[in-house]
Amino acid sequence: MRWISDRLIQLWMANNFIHAEESTDLIEKGEFVFNELLWRSFIQDVNVKIIAGYSWLPYREIRCKMHDLMHDLANDITDECAFAEELIQQKASVNNVRHMQLPWDESEEITILMRSSSSLRTLLLQKSKQTDLKEIVKLTSLRAIRCPDPYIIHRLINTTHLRYLDLSESKIVRLPNSICMLYNLQSLRLNNCVKLRFLPEGMQALRQLTHIYLLLCTSLERMPPKLSLLNNLCTLTSFIVDTGYGFGIEELKDLKQLGNRLELFNLRKVKSGSKVNLHEKKNLTELLLCWGRHADHNPLHDEVIRSNQEVLESLVPHTKLRTLGLHGYGGLAISQWMRDPQMFCCLRELKISNCPRCKDLPLVWLSSPLEKLHLSFMNSLTTLCKNIDAEPAGCNTSMQIFPKLKMMRLYKLPEFERWAQNSTGEPNSLVMFPQLEQLFITYCNKIANLPEAPALTSACCHGESAERIIPMSMEWGSFPSLVHLSFGMLVDVVMPGKDHENQNQKPLNTLRSLSLQSDNGFISVFKLSKLQLGLGDFLVFVEQLTIFQCDNIVSWPVEEFRCLVRLQYLGIDSCTKLEGRGSSSEEFLPLPQLERLNLQRCGSLLEIPKLPASLGELDIWECHSLVALPSNLGDLAKLRHLRLFWCSELKVLPDGMDGLTSLERLMIHSCPGINKFPQGLLQQLPALKSLKIDGCPDLQRRCREGGEYFDLVSSIPDIYIQPPYEPETKKSVKSRLLPWRVDGSSSI
Repeated sequence: MRWISDRLIQLWMANNFIHAEESTDLIEKGEFVFNELLWRSFIQDVNVKIIAGYSWLPYREIRCKMHDLMHDLANDITDECAFAEELIQQKASVNNVRHMQLPWDESEEITILMRSSSSLRTLLLQKSKQTDLKEIVKLTSLRAIRCPDPYIIHRLINTTHLRYLDLSESKIVRLPNSICMLYNLQSLRLNNCVKLRFLPEGMQALRQLTHIYLLLCTSLERMPPKLSLLNNLCTLTSFIVDTGYGFGIEELKDLKQLGNRLELFNLRKVKSGSKVNLHEKKNLTELLLCWGRHADHNPLHDEVIRSNQEVLESLVPHTKLRTLGLHGYGGLAISQWMRDPQMFCCLRELKISNCPRCKDLPLVWLSSPLEKLHLSFMNSLTTLCKNIDAEPAGCNTSMQIFPKLKMMRLYKLPEFERWAQNSTGEPNSLVMFPQLEQLFITYCNKIANLPEAPALTSACCHGESAERIIPMSMEWGSFPSLVHLSFGMLVDVVMPGKDHENQNQKPLNTLRSLSLQSDNGFISVFKLSKLQLGLGDFLVFVEQLTIFQCDNIVSWPVEEFRCLVRLQYLGIDSCTKLEGRGSSSEEFLPLPQLERLNLQRCGSLLEIPKLPASLGELDIWECHSLVALPSNLGDLAKLRHLRLFWCSELKVLPDGMDGLTSLERLMIHSCPGINKFPQGLLQQLPALKSLKIDGCPDLQRRCREGGEYFDLVSSIPDIYIQPPYEPETKKSVKSRLLPWRVDGSSSI
């Protein structure tokens, strides 16, 4: 099992496994112990999981697990670990069990264990079905509990020793006032309680409270009053500003130990943020400033622009921030502290969204550690880096621009047109993005070219081509490391090759994945490039190709595909005019290494050419005009998976399918015209691992008990045949004649 590092440390604290020393507090000691265990290999597989957060600013969880050998050794020596399922089956005594984790949600089994676990200290339940755990009231020695059942909170009033309470992902709406009687509570975790609206008013009485987690509690309306009295608080992930005494942002002033992540919402209700003293909170690493409560807040409705700017000017953080987010800011310009590059000497990630009036960015382009940049819904932004020839204090403009940036995402910047310019408005001549690996540009219809990025491995450029003023120029010689490319806007592709003006350019032999959206994308690569240079040198290494919404494709582009000699995956989606009629019904798809073919939502598709013998998976979805499968389908000896969905005009499967000797999985859904299997396929049915048939009435009847195929399919390990449809009137008659119980057995 994998553990989240801060949760693990808090469980140690709740059970008194670690003790503070004079020079360190409990949290520091817990982190020290964790790092020691990691260094000594007691803990392994430490990784960071990115979880989607508010307004696309994700939060991170450090996850780990105990080393398998260490676990086995400890278990052999102490014999103190057991599976709860085995204890229940053996009816063994669990009276001495101290720590219990139950992965299932069977109330009766949990109750049995609770009844005989009077010494339990830790109870971790992974799932629950709103079961009222009555035995919990007897667990007076309980120190830590994790349960997604909101009703459990009403059973904890007598659990005076409780120090750790985790109700994350529960459906709780209001945390009851009874929680304020848990005077020893240290950690309260309510992450992803999306229905939670209110916290108890008396939470200031919980003076031992050290951690409050409220990530993704999107319905929470405001904070409890006087949180400033919780002077031991080290973690408060979210604070929602409100008016009135005890609800304002000044409640954070004296909470100097706050660390890790802090999200400030409803800053539009703040007159001045100077009292919050953000610059004194040295332990903060992530800061999100939101002028509204939700992602759809529209700052254009704010009447007082100056107030927005004054509040931002007063919220000066310390210089060790690693992540900064700005959302819903209605000001015209960034604050003065954002013009100081020294403020961002440790910044790794910057996210600015929904700031439609703002014309500038913080001075981060000289920030050497910045690795991720997200910009979205900035309607007035025209240039990424302005006045690059004006040397800020302590900086040298001869250095590279964005020297460490690895990922950049630009979304809906309608006026954005330049990457950099000097004070006179001239374009930049300095080196930009030397380490950029991932670039995403969506709906930025005025940008004319991609920047030179020699380390770029993945590029995605999409937009509304009808709105573009000029085509985007993409000169492939500038991207020698490109592996993944996706574009769906009007693009002027400049291909490398011998005939190009620049003789030093080499063919792009790193490209493995190509995704084309709209007619412009398809034409740019398969038409313009063919006229210039031919496709052989450019696409010969491509292994995955996806074509999406290209309505200029009417027949199978067989000639264009001939260069794709290494292609393993082909996906064609929403090409509504593709009919598939070739020059001959015996035409082959010239893709000798193709392993997967996925056809979706091609409503005009009538036929598919013969497929290569290398094919292992064939998926056809919502091709309502398709009348026949490839004639050589039965010859595909390597085909393992065949899935057909919503092909209403498909009447028969081709004959000669006895050659499908590798077929493992067959799914046919909503293809009512298919009423039987061909003789060759019948021979392969017993060897299938999975068979699922739904929405094919005649075929279902043949496969069910009493049908002619039942003996052939009954031995398949994973089988689902949709039961026959029964009108409501017929069901009601049957229910009166046979009063079935919930478990399906008759009471007669």
